[in-house]
Amino acid sequence: MHRRKFLQMVAASAVGTIAPGPQRPESSSVRPAGSPNILIVISDQHRVGLTKRSGYSLDTSPALDRLGDQGVSFDRAYATQPVCTPSRTSLLTGRWPHAHRARQNTEAQQAYFERDLFDVVKSMGYKTGLSGKNGTHLQPEKLDFWRDYNDLWGWQPPNPPKEILEFDQWRRLLNFSISKAATPFPLEVQFPYRTVSSAIEFLQMYGNEPFALMVSFPEPHDPEQVPKPYFDMFPPDVVPARGVGPDALKKKGFRWQWEYDLQNYIEPGSDKYWRRYVSNYLGSLRMIDDQLERLLAFMRQQHLLENTIIVYLSDHGDFLMDYGLMRKGVGMPEDLARIPMIWSGPGIRGRAHRHPAFVSIADVMPTLCEAIGAEIPHGVQGRSLWPLLEGKEYPEEEFRSIYVEAGVGGLYYDLSDKVPFSSAVFEGFGKYTVPEKDRTFNELNSVTQSGYMKMVRMGDWKLMYDMMGYGQLYQLTSDPYELNNLFGDPAVAGEQMLLLAELLMWTIRTQDTLPMGQVVPGLTDNIKWPKQHNWYSPYRHGKAPEAFVP
Repeated sequence: MHRRKFLQMVAASAVGTIAPGPQRPESSSVRPAGSPNILIVISDQHRVGLTKRSGYSLDTSPALDRLGDQGVSFDRAYATQPVCTPSRTSLLTGRWPHAHRARQNTEAQQAYFERDLFDVVKSMGYKTGLSGKNGTHLQPEKLDFWRDYNDLWGWQPPNPPKEILEFDQWRRLLNFSISKAATPFPLEVQFPYRTVSSAIEFLQMYGNEPFALMVSFPEPHDPEQVPKPYFDMFPPDVVPARGVGPDALKKKGFRWQWEYDLQNYIEPGSDKYWRRYVSNYLGSLRMIDDQLERLLAFMRQQHLLENTIIVYLSDHGDFLMDYGLMRKGVGMPEDLARIPMIWSGPGIRGRAHRHPAFVSIADVMPTLCEAIGAEIPHGVQGRSLWPLLEGKEYPEEEFRSIYVEAGVGGLYYDLSDKVPFSSAVFEGFGKYTVPEKDRTFNELNSVTQSGYMKMVRMGDWKLMYDMMGYGQLYQLTSDPYELNNLFGDPAVAGEQMLLLAELLMWTIRTQDTLPMGQVVPGLTDNIKWPKQHNWYSPYRHGKAPEAFVP
């Protein structure tokens, strides 16, 4: 991006008297001829690195690997926050959670932005649809097609078959737990199958028009349940050894230990069946993958693939029983913060090896805007990956690091607060109260989410810094599970200072760029917003900027 345009963007964003972006009328847009369709496939709580192509020993995702062979895989892709709603909102808005303000799963409707991805594509004449889990501010009336399959409730057709009704109730009563036996219902009632069936319904309705469709698998998010043949497709005794067990918690602090104790308060001895958890999880990945292939096969048959950009990703990862922990929860370990991200489609130049750039889920929205020739809305903080996907030269320094955040603020809870485990127990939802023996826990509770922390990844290093001034510094090639905190070690003072400066840069860069003030008639109503912006800037790398000319 030309540095003069960059400086104009910065100057305009700094004017605090411009009305908030959402109050401005939408600009009219025209879709360039031949613009591609968009297919976003997102899974929930899908840990990266579990495919043959990424070096895993078990073949959990052959269709996903084939997609990676055809396109571009990013080995260093990250969530903006390892929690569903914050990260998914970043996907749609291109903004980090502290800017879009939906920082908990209960805050979806707090999302603050000028225009999200679906606003942009609708203004370009695209038909829009969601099939699968939402978990964001989106509402049915905003899209042309809506089939919601969330963690508990699946869309049902009129007069649904008895088997669907029985499965949905059985799944709710499982209450995010782990099933020790194969699910006693067929594949056809599982959410991934129904999600793809609804996606095919959308394509049958709108496939002859330009479309943007989000296919959002609720799995492999708990409950960990799968039917045959996926149950024991990867038997417990063949799953690879995990990285670290509960003994590692001694080096991770009170909140990590509290989450483990909470887990065992509900499921005593849970670590004894860690292999069953992993087995079910891997079976769920294969179930998703087979449904992805079913969707791609339909699109191939209908000649839709050749003009559809596909991005596959997840909102965050899963502990997968590392540290003895299920699901997600405390901190920003690589298990949770890293995500799979694969791009394929027209204009994307495939590469045999995974791309080395550090990228974010927040980069998806501006990338798709550029891909279809749309103006990037104001307040977008992510970077367009389109030059990287095209295989063209790009400013590598702009992708040398990435930033993630966690926590909802306040002070950390500690042992002296004596927070009872009962405060983080699910007893059911509405009329679906479960028996005491089947109750489960909420890993996103007031203890694990207390405080606020920011993280930067660069090279082989990872630095985290929190609101108390506590730092963590890890060399990930030698310490992948972040057990040896080097923060304050004189031997790595240079690396620590470099990463602190990088984190400060990201903190300033992602400040909210949608001003909060009101327009002052006659004074600020003649201020013009820039047409488009991106984060490519030679100014950042020490080159003298041109003088800013209003």
